[in-house]
Amino acid sequence: MGVQGLTSFMEENGNILKDVHLRNSKLIIDGSNLFNLLYFDSGLDQSHGGDYDAFEDQVCKFFKALRDCHIDPFVIVDGGSDYTDKKFETKKTRAQSRINRAKSLSMGLQGSGGVLPILIKHVFKQVLISLNVPYAQCICEADQDVASLARSWNCPVLSNDSDFYIFDIQAGFLPTSHFHWQKVSMQRGSSIRYIPCKQYTTTSFCRHFNINRQVLPVFAAMLGNDYVKLHNMGVSLRWEEYSSMEGRFARFDGLLNWLTHFHGQKEALDSVLRLISHSNNRQKTGAVLQGLSLGIEEYHLPPSCLERFFNDGVGPGPGRLPEPLRVLPDWTLLPLMEGRLPSCMVDVMLLGRMMQGAQVEDPRLPCGNNTSRPIRQVLYGLLLSGRRADHSSQRPPVDDVEEYYREGESLTSCMVEAVLPSAAEQMQLDTLHQAPRSVQLKVFLETLGVSQSTLTTLSGVPPHLRLPVAVTCYWLRHAHPPPELPVLQALLLGLVYGELCRQRKSQRGFMEGPVLERLRGLIQRGRRSLDLGVAHAYSQWQCCLKESLHLNQLLCFPLAEPQCAWLYKGTLVHQLVTKLRGGLTPDSLLMGDLGSGQLYRAMLGAILNSHDSHEAAVIPLVSGPQRATPPSLTQPLDNLTASLHILALEEDDDDGAGGGSKAKPEDDLGWTLVSVRTRHKSKDRFNRSRNPEFSRKQGRTGWE
Repeated sequence: MGVQGLTSFMEENGNILKDVHLRNSKLIIDGSNLFNLLYFDSGLDQSHGGDYDAFEDQVCKFFKALRDCHIDPFVIVDGGSDYTDKKFETKKTRAQSRINRAKSLSMGLQGSGGVLPILIKHVFKQVLISLNVPYAQCICEADQDVASLARSWNCPVLSNDSDFYIFDIQAGFLPTSHFHWQKVSMQRGSSIRYIPCKQYTTTSFCRHFNINRQVLPVFAAMLGNDYVKLHNMGVSLRWEEYSSMEGRFARFDGLLNWLTHFHGQKEALDSVLRLISHSNNRQKTGAVLQGLSLGIEEYHLPPSCLERFFNDGVGPGPGRLPEPLRVLPDWTLLPLMEGRLPSCMVDVMLLGRMMQGAQVEDPRLPCGNNTSRPIRQVLYGLLLSGRRADHSSQRPPVDDVEEYYREGESLTSCMVEAVLPSAAEQMQLDTLHQAPRSVQLKVFLETLGVSQSTLTTLSGVPPHLRLPVAVTCYWLRHAHPPPELPVLQALLLGLVYGELCRQRKSQRGFMEGPVLERLRGLIQRGRRSLDLGVAHAYSQWQCCLKESLHLNQLLCFPLAEPQCAWLYKGTLVHQLVTKLRGGLTPDSLLMGDLGSGQLYRAMLGAILNSHDSHEAAVIPLVSGPQRATPPSLTQPLDNLTASLHILALEEDDDDGAGGGSKAKPEDDLGWTLVSVRTRHKSKDRFNRSRNPEFSRKQGRTGWE
C-alpha cells in the first residue's frame, strides 16, 4: 500500500522521525489501516473465520487509551474504488495475493501477511458507533480526504500507509508502527497522560535530503505507487548511479540526490522524460508522462467534504461530486458517508464490477462467494434498476456485473446477471428509500427464499437475530457441499454464546450461567489442525451473511441489523463441531439455562420449518453413526416462555442490539402479514449456466 519500500527507507533514516507525546489533540485516523493493525497485531484467529468479539475488545481498548489522553479521534474508512479506475491492476494483484495467503493458512502455514475475516469492517463500524466515535465512510478511496481534513484542521494523521509520507500535512503523520497506544504514560509530577509516538513531517524530510517539497510527489511516482509503476512499462532507470551508498536503499538515495537540482514538478518531469528518451525508450515517453502525471495527481489535496460532514452531519452536495459520481442518487450520499449503505455499490454503479474477498477455505472447492451470488444478483438488480429504459410491465433488461473471485488458486472473473425478484419489479433506485416498508421486507425475504410459515416461527426469535437465522435458512439450501448436522448445530450454539456475551456486556447485573461457562471452556486454545470442510462451510455462511447485510442496508433496514461481533466465533464453533461429532449433544451444553435452550430451539425450529416449506419435504437429520439428533431438539417447539417474549420486545428498544437502523414495533407484524412469492427458475437457469457448482437441484439439502 502506498509507495513501494518507502516505509523501510524511513525506518533506515530514523532521525527523520521525531519523538512526541500526543495528548489534547484531534487525530484523523485512517480507519481501514487501523482495523488491519488491531486485528493482525493482536494475534487474533485467521484460520477459523475470525474471532470478532476479541477484535471488538481490542477496538474498545484502543479508543479508551485515546480518551484517557484527551485525544479526539475522527475515523475515516475507504469507500468504493477510485472512479478513474487507475488502481485496477494494483487491486487485482492484491486480490491474488490474498488468495495465496488464504491458501497458505488453509495448509497450516503462517506466512507473511494475513487474511482479514470477512465481517471485520461491519464489526469495526458498529463498535465505533457504540462508542460514539466520529466515523465516516468516503464515497471512494480515503487517502486524499484524510490528508485534506488533517491539513484543514491542522492535526496529525494516524496510518501506516506510506502515501502519507508524501502528502503535505503541516501537523504531521504518525506511523502506527510507532504509535504506542498500549503504553499510555504520565508526565512526571502531574496527572497528564499521553501516548508516546513518532511524528513525521515533510519539512523535516526535505530539510534532511535538501530537496524542494514540490518534488516529493515526483519522488513517489518515480519509485512506484499504487497508480504508476515504471518497471511495468518496461522503463528502467538506474538511480543507484547518483548515490554514494550501496545496498537496498541506493536507488532511493540516488533519486533524492538527482531531485535536489529541481525546484518544481514540471522541471523534474521534463528531465525524467529526457532521460527515458536517451535510454532508447522514446516510444514509451507518452505513456510514461501520462502514468507519472496520474501518480503525481494523487498527492494534490482538493477541498474535502468531510469537514462539513463531521461538523454539520450533512453529506456532499451532488454538485460537489466529480461528474462520474453523480450517477449515485442524492438520497444515498449521506447514508454512504455514515456507513449505512455498502461501499461496494459505488463499484457496481460506476465500474460494473465487484471484487470478492478471499477467505480460508478448501481451495479444491468452488469459491465460497459463489454461494451468496444469487443475493448479490438482486443487489445488482436494485442498484442498476435506474438504468432501465423501459418502464412497462414486462421485465426490462438490466446490466451484468463483472465479478472477480477465486477459482482454484487463481483470481478469475465472469459476468453475472443482475436480477430483480418479483416483489421488486417496479422498484427504482432513485425512490427505493420511499418504498413501503412491507415491500422492502418482501424483497429481502423473497431473495433469501423465506416462506410464510417460516415467518411465523421466526417471531419466536429476537428481532436482532432474525436476519442471521434467515441467512442460515438460505445457506443450508445453497451451500456446496451441503453442511452436515453438527456444523449447523455448532453455528446455532455459537449464536447462543454470542447472545449471552452480548447480554453480559450490555445489561448491568447480568449473572453468568452454566451455559456461558461451558461454551467458553470449549474455545480452542493454541494452534490445531484445521478441518477444511468445516472452514469451507462457515466461509460460505459468512459470505451469505455479508451480502444479506448489504441487501438489508440498501432496502433501508426492513430487518434489524444484528451486532456482528456476537454472531460468529471461529475458535468456538470449529471446536464445537469436533465435540458434536464425538457424541456431545446440544442438550448437554444447554442444561441449566431455560432461556438459552429456548433460543436454540426457536432458531432451529425456524430453520427446519424453512426446509419443510421448500421442495425437500423431509430433511434427514442424521449425519452418520452416533450422530443422531437428540429427540428434544427435533420435536415441535414448546411455547416460548414469558422471559423470551420479554427479551424479543426489549430488543426493539435496545440501543446495543444493532449497528444500523433498529426494527420498529410494526416490523413484527410484518412477519405474519407478508406474503412471499419465491422465484427460483430464472436464477437457477443463470446459476447452472455460469456456475456448474450450482447445477444441483436448488432447495434440497442432505446431511453427510
